Amino acid sequence: MVLHPLAAFHEGIHAMTHHLEHTFAGRRLTIETGRMAKQAAGSALVQFGDTMVLAAVTVSNKTSALGFFPLTVEYREKTYAAGKIPGGFIKREGRPHDAEILAARIIDRSIRPLFPEGFKNEVQVFVYVISADQENDADVLGLIAASYALSSSCIPFEGPIAGVRVARVAEKWVLNPTFQQFAYSDMEIVLAGSSDSIVMVEGGALEVSEADMLEALSIGHNGIRELIGLQNDLLARAGRPEKMAWTRTEVPADVVQAVRAAAEGRIQAALNQKEKHTRVQAVEEVKRSVGETLSAELPEAAPFVHGLLDDLEYDALRAQVLGTGRRVDGRAPNEVRPIAIDTSVLPRAHGSALFTRGQTQALVSCTLGTADDVQRLDSIDAAAETTKSFMLHYNFPSFSTGEVRPVRSTSRREIGHGNLAERALQGVLPPFEEFPYTVRIVSDILESNGSSSMASVCGGSLALFDAGVPTRAAVAGVAMGLIKTGDKYAILTDILGTEDHLGDMDFKVAGTEAGITSIQMDIKIAGLDLQIMKEALAQAREGRLHILGEMQKALDAPRPDLSPYAPRIVTMSINPEKIGDLIGPKGKTIRGIQEETGAELTVDDSGTVTIAAVGGSAMERARQMVAAITAEPVVGETYEGTVKSTTAFGAFVEIIPGTEGLLHISEMQHARTERTEDVVKKGDRVTVKLIDRDERGRLRLSRKALMPRPEGADGVPEGGTEGATASDGSGAERRPRRDRGGDREHSRHGGGGRGRRRDGGEQ
Repeated sequence: MVLHPLAAFHEGIHAMTHHLEHTFAGRRLTIETGRMAKQAAGSALVQFGDTMVLAAVTVSNKTSALGFFPLTVEYREKTYAAGKIPGGFIKREGRPHDAEILAARIIDRSIRPLFPEGFKNEVQVFVYVISADQENDADVLGLIAASYALSSSCIPFEGPIAGVRVARVAEKWVLNPTFQQFAYSDMEIVLAGSSDSIVMVEGGALEVSEADMLEALSIGHNGIRELIGLQNDLLARAGRPEKMAWTRTEVPADVVQAVRAAAEGRIQAALNQKEKHTRVQAVEEVKRSVGETLSAELPEAAPFVHGLLDDLEYDALRAQVLGTGRRVDGRAPNEVRPIAIDTSVLPRAHGSALFTRGQTQALVSCTLGTADDVQRLDSIDAAAETTKSFMLHYNFPSFSTGEVRPVRSTSRREIGHGNLAERALQGVLPPFEEFPYTVRIVSDILESNGSSSMASVCGGSLALFDAGVPTRAAVAGVAMGLIKTGDKYAILTDILGTEDHLGDMDFKVAGTEAGITSIQMDIKIAGLDLQIMKEALAQAREGRLHILGEMQKALDAPRPDLSPYAPRIVTMSINPEKIGDLIGPKGKTIRGIQEETGAELTVDDSGTVTIAAVGGSAMERARQMVAAITAEPVVGETYEGTVKSTTAFGAFVEIIPGTEGLLHISEMQHARTERTEDVVKKGDRVTVKLIDRDERGRLRLSRKALMPRPEGADGVPEGGTEGATASDGSGAERRPRRDRGGDREHSRHGGGGRGRRRDGGEQ
């Protein structure tokens, strides 16, 4: 580790730039402060390889009147970071894309629990990716930069923290793997934490065990401790700032006692309603009634009543769970709510399922598309445009919770929940080469009372089964909660919305019977140790297996056939040299096939042709047309072709589109042929046999080889050649004539029947 204090001057004011270098995971990691964004409350520049991120944080000097801590995290990728210019008509960065939103959520969820309770000054965190080497992911670097920027600022923050990505490549654990290593990994998780505990987890895997997941978390936590040590070293070098003064609002003791006396028992009774809306209405009625009464009796209590009643609700739920083991809806801590499942609920969708667990309900559909339907992604992390053939989109309308909200664009929460469910199902899908469909799943949440993302996983798995997608196994998910006070805690399976809101953890685990495919954890306390996570994972497995059993009763395997409304897709290989023939000038040929048959055709550079059509007859017709255009003539095969031109020595017949052969006058019939036109004319359809292909690729055809040999023609060999003898009927032997003019004509037509394309070029 090397420390470099550098002098810097800014507007005549002497400042110190502090720079720290360290080798982490085999590459150079640099943390720097004091050179960029010096007017922010705190800033940091982090570089790993040639990927660089800049974080800057600011804070308002006014206390917000909002009922929550107003924290905003913005993560933006600058296209100049990869030497690119944004595509489209507007040549500047626009709204953040999904990858940026997911990275912002990782940072937000990691740092939010570490601001002190009661702090309400608005804080903004900006993270810019300003250099991308297309090897190292920037999201975990952004978390490190945000942590140091906050820790080095005047903002009260219980850090530093750090984040790492953990992968397993060839049975070896790798910290912060490169993009190239991802392709060989069976597990990829991002975790953040302090030196003592883990505060956030997000990732996916290919059916790994709970033991493997815990090992990954342990290894990642060791890396986190190393990165926190680096930040502490730099903070010691640069000097820790004095934190801003802020005042926690103190509630008068007599007001606290009055609220408790008026509401404590009533809140407890209102909470224990099994139905969500009954429970919510009962609690809100108690709060309204107590608030009105106390505001009239104690006017000085009015500003505090609402917050105190919320605290009573929080304390009542937690005390009941920890004291009695009974939850507000009457369930035991490890009990899953009743499940109801319907499949094929949408007649025209390719696959669908209605999954209901308690008062959470997801209507999930599966749509199968072609290669043309893939999502195209232009990212600074890749040199070229990439594609995505599986998508899961999650929608959370306001009516699902009985609320009225403005209808806006897709929220960050919806993008995050959709990504979690997508990860859960991604690993069980068949390879694109075996099942060449683009798959889109849409989960519309119709009711929500906890864990709608996990309902989307269950419904998505059932919709894939219903669509006939040959997935490797069924996938289910369950959300775990935690109530922790001091050393006493309770882990809850399949949490309600109330338990999520008033509890300490939201830990979602999805997977198959064999193992975990997706995981996400958010907490509201300072952190969790691995022992609690071990217990939560074991209890989550029990819940997951129970849900999988219920799903199996509804649909235990993928349906054997696709929906009649889904496209049928076949692939065929052609000679890459024939791709131009299939596409045609300016795409005319391939468009003609699509217009005539209604099928969709795509062809790649390797010569793989994908044909998709709704209906087997359209697909088969398109396949035949492709085969006809790209077929290679085979000696000994019979073809029906069109006479393209006639000469004195024979006719040129197009046996497959763009390929012609010579039907010599001697091969037209067993009897002597005086004139070509006596047997065939231009435009005639004739059936011929390909009898030879010479060293120059010229094709020789025969019509008489397909005719029965007449009596008296024994001297003419079947498929006779130009040098064969023949009888003219008088009994005299003759030699077939050679027509020099014919030879010249022969050459003009491509050298004795050499295959030609319609545009005149050689094949």
